[in-house]
Amino acid sequence: MTIETYKREIAEAVRAYEHYIVCIDKTPEDFEASLTSLMTKAIKAYENRGEGLRHGIALDKQVTIILSQSDEARPLCGIYFNLHSPYRKTALPKTVKSFSDKPHD
Repeated sequence: MTIETYKREIAEAVRAYEHYIVCIDKTPEDFEASLTSLMTKAIKAYENRGEGLRHGIALDKQVTIILSQSDEARPLCGIYFNLHSPYRKTALPKTVKSFSDKPHD
């Protein structure tokens, strides 16, 4: 099993990325390079999975690749876009009050 085995799935993910995904961190070329790297990791994880495990998974902030054992010789491949925003505000701890929570005098 090689990256070439999943050439079609990678091509479809790149097309979807270029058409639908807005990503500040990666150009389409960087995304394709990331997919190649992640696919290599997913294949390695799948081939070296433990007894009774059915999946090989590799991910980064933008994408997750899952190879799943199936009844056929070729594992199923899922490429998922992760919802991530670098602008997402982190929640304040419960012990901290925001400025808007100050009592007005």
